[in-house]
Amino acid sequence: MSDKKIIKGSVIITQDQKYGIMQKGDILIENGKIAAVAEEIEAGDAQVIDGSGKIALPGFVDAHRHNWESLLRSSGVDWTLEQYFTAVKKILGPAYTADDVYFASYIGALECLDCGITTLFDWFHNNNGPEYADAAIAGLKDAGIRAVLGYSNSIYGELPVSSVPMDYEDFRRVKKQYFSSDEGLMTIALASRGPQFLDFGMVEEELKLAEETDTFVVMHVGDGSWGKTHPISRLSREGLLKSNMTFIHCNTLADSEIEQIGELGADTVSCPEVELNMGHGFLPTLRLLKAGVQPALGIDVCTSIPGDMFGVMRSMLAGVRSVVNNEGLLKNESIDPLPLLATDVLKFATQNGANACKLGKKTGSITPGKEADITLIEMDSLNMIPMNGPVNAVVEAANPGNVDTVIVAGKIVKQNKKLAGVDLAELKKKADDRARSLYQRAGIAEPEKWIPPVYKEGD
Repeated sequence: MSDKKIIKGSVIITQDQKYGIMQKGDILIENGKIAAVAEEIEAGDAQVIDGSGKIALPGFVDAHRHNWESLLRSSGVDWTLEQYFTAVKKILGPAYTADDVYFASYIGALECLDCGITTLFDWFHNNNGPEYADAAIAGLKDAGIRAVLGYSNSIYGELPVSSVPMDYEDFRRVKKQYFSSDEGLMTIALASRGPQFLDFGMVEEELKLAEETDTFVVMHVGDGSWGKTHPISRLSREGLLKSNMTFIHCNTLADSEIEQIGELGADTVSCPEVELNMGHGFLPTLRLLKAGVQPALGIDVCTSIPGDMFGVMRSMLAGVRSVVNNEGLLKNESIDPLPLLATDVLKFATQNGANACKLGKKTGSITPGKEADITLIEMDSLNMIPMNGPVNAVVEAANPGNVDTVIVAGKIVKQNKKLAGVDLAELKKKADDRARSLYQRAGIAEPEKWIPPVYKEGD
């Protein structure tokens, strides 16, 4: 059979201004890339994928997730950010084996694919030795997702303010061994702890390493009380602020710092569902947009929230609108128009995410010449009918159960709502066994009842 595939007769949200939204159209895929998008394309010898009754859109991009924490799913629903620091960085993270990292990386990436996420930025900060980094990479690779490995430090260097260095030589090894080219499904970034969490001399060393190896930098800034320490201003004063950086969260940054990011043209990622639940601060979305910054979206930690982009998009809309609407009520003024729309948020979850991962030329829209990363969402479920607008439906009505088909670089990884080659019952048993063993090693007898103490610097 030809390697060509064609998606026939779907509603297409291209996220490309040239093509817009097509109420019925076809997508031709050749050699893993999008070859054509049109109302009608002859199938020829291509494998036909029935797109009728479905919405085709670019695969979602989760631009920030600590994927190794997948074994801790839902354990921190009632934790604050400071309690999370204690639980994950002091107690549970050190209990992981390299095999645990592999398995968590694998099932976390599968969950992404199952939910229509085709690209994942995996910030890996349980990097306790070369075998741990290798395990994280293997898990992502075996799942078949497009991924950026955010190479970071060991769990023992996570408690602020840290003076534990990253393993610079292992970073060089990993980049040379696995990421000598940017042409594959996986690329690499340097995930720096930054001035909020790391001795500043070591921040300088990490950024020097990134420059020497031509690697882009991602950094947490503006999350919770640590974010009030003016990290962007410090980087700027020292001449270390670069346009190819991506900054995560940004909630408690000063307005002047957000303006600096905008002037620089750097990227940002918001994780609204986590940020609103865990105390990072109010969403910086409108301040970012005012400064000319187009944010991306991330899940962040599955310890606290679900791993799908649908909830994150809804949290972004609700989080922004709640503040704006409350201001209107206090002033007895009507809000017209709303400052953030569903069309904006869907762009955050697709093209903006690709940009933040430095993959904007490869993915993020259904554009001829780009990689064929496509998600099909069925429209026939009760939560999707009647179809009064595909963008609104995807952002506010859809859920992971509506994800029918997922394609990564032209390869079908999910079809008819089933992941290809995955035995879910077997995975569940392995996950349950590994989680149980992990908590036992960590000394946590009843995980569902455990509320860890608040982390304080110096503990």
